[in-house]
Order: sequence, then C-alpha cells, then structure tokens
Amino acid sequence: MNENTNVYFQARKKAAIYNERLYSREGASELLGISVSTLADYELGNTKVVPVDKVVLMADLYCAPELITGYCMRECPVHGFLPLATEEKSIQGIALRLLKGFNEDELKAMKVDLIEITEDGIISQEEIPKLKEILNKLDGMAEVISEMKIAGEKYLKNS
Repeated sequence: MNENTNVYFQARKKAAIYNERLYSREGASELLGISVSTLADYELGNTKVVPVDKVVLMADLYCAPELITGYCMRECPVHGFLPLATEEKSIQGIALRLLKGFNEDELKAMKVDLIEITEDGIISQEEIPKLKEILNKLDGMAEVISEMKIAGEKYLKNS
C-alpha cells in the first residue's frame, strides 16, 4: 500500500500542522511509545491488523476519531459490518442529513411497520422486504450519527 493513501499516514500528516513533532515518524513513534519501524509498518500497510490500543492512541494524538471507526469497519474482525463513518465531513452536511434521517413522519411510519412485523413474534416471508428496508434506513441513520460524533469530538477536542 502506498503510504500516501494510508489512513494512519494521512492522519499523522494532518496532525503535524498543529504538532510539528508528528511531521516525522521518529517524533510520532516516540509520542506513541512504539518503534519507528512499527509505525512505518502501520503507515505502509505492512501490518495486517494494527493493535486496537495503538489505533486509539493515534486517534487521540492525531485528533482523528475517524481512525477508530475506520478500524471498526475495515480491520476489526468482529465489527467489520457496522455502518460507521470513516472520514471527516462537513458539519453542515452532516446536520442536514441527520435532521432528514430523523424526519418525524418517516420515523412514525417505520415504528408502525416495525410493530406490525414483530408484534406476533414471527417474521413472515411477506414481512422480510419491509424489515430489510427498515434495517437499511437504520444503517443510514447510524452512519450519519457516527459522522456527527466524529465532527463533534474533533470540535470539542480543539476548543
């Protein structure tokens, strides 16, 4: 993998704007408590799964909470299916998508459908398409919520 496309490399380089010690692998590895070669392996994609504790350290040091959600989606063998945001997006766009996703009429309709599907404790073949639709909507909402959490955490950390 080219280091220029690696999320850990990109996050470190972005963070270097605010902390010049992060400009070099030597400075970053010292702050992370790992060797330069280990950090290079993470940034070059030579390490198949970066240890979660190191991802959390990098996310905190680099002020990049999206590293954690990206790890959960791409690397974590247990939670690779979660609908999480993996990049920073515009707070305005996130807010609009969040408000749209929580449209009162759509939520009420989803509630009614979910009650109808589940009230008898059995999901029939006829109800499966509607259940899939509800789950897809929930995945979309979860991703937008995740985006808002990333943007909010970055704002709070930098304020």
